[in-house]
Amino acid sequence: MPEESAPLRAKRGNRPGDRHGDRPGDRPGDRPGERRGPGWLVSLPALGVFAVLIALGTWQVQRLAWKEDLLAAIAQRSQAAPITVDAVLALQAAGEPIAYRRTQAQGRFLHDREQHFFATHKGASGYYVYTPLERADGSVLFVNRGFVPMALKNREDRPGAGAGTNEVVTVTGLARETLSDKPSWLVPDNDLDQNIFYWKDIAAFTARAGIEPDRVLDLFVDVEAPDPDAPPRWPQGGVTIIDLPNSHLQYAVTWYGLALTLAVVFAIRFFPRRR
Repeated sequence: MPEESAPLRAKRGNRPGDRHGDRPGDRPGDRPGERRGPGWLVSLPALGVFAVLIALGTWQVQRLAWKEDLLAAIAQRSQAAPITVDAVLALQAAGEPIAYRRTQAQGRFLHDREQHFFATHKGASGYYVYTPLERADGSVLFVNRGFVPMALKNREDRPGAGAGTNEVVTVTGLARETLSDKPSWLVPDNDLDQNIFYWKDIAAFTARAGIEPDRVLDLFVDVEAPDPDAPPRWPQGGVTIIDLPNSHLQYAVTWYGLALTLAVVFAIRFFPRRR
């Protein structure tokens, strides 16, 4: 076979992969099982997403601790010995939370001025009956006495409703904060003509009941459930439901899990495998 000339050998030596003595497979990333690095265009966005996911998971852990403290505080307040309404008002004035704080009040119910808040209870539609309680000092407290079905909206239709109209009573229940505005645009407007409320507007309660606003206390009280051995009567108290959702642990696991998944996928895709 004729010997190759020097120029031909030189030309063949300049083919891609032969420069500087490199052969295909000698350069980084060309060997079997070896992968090129991701580069800054991939690494920086991935690092940013990873940091965001970790931050979201940490935020949910912090929210979990806050929610657990809140639930513990509510449980303590709702199960403690009742304090007077005046004590609750003092706590409110000091900026302390009053929601679900067990309290007790005395006075006479103004039954002819009760207001009706549309609600469901144990699967039935009806109303919570908010009756003004006039205290000895002339102040008035709106008390949620409990649930009545729609057929018993009018007081005269309730069995035994006329008894004890003017007697002084002591009510025990949970303090509830008032609302300053409608909670959502999805909530219907209150129907004052029909005495049907869809949100607890204490100013509208007061105006419709014909009570001077400066006499009305800025809180509600939800009456506790009656003694189970007592004969049933309407309204049925004990309608307060303390059910604050606490899904922060699941959210934290989700965010941390996504961060871990991103890290694993990134490592499998770009980190070199040694054989």
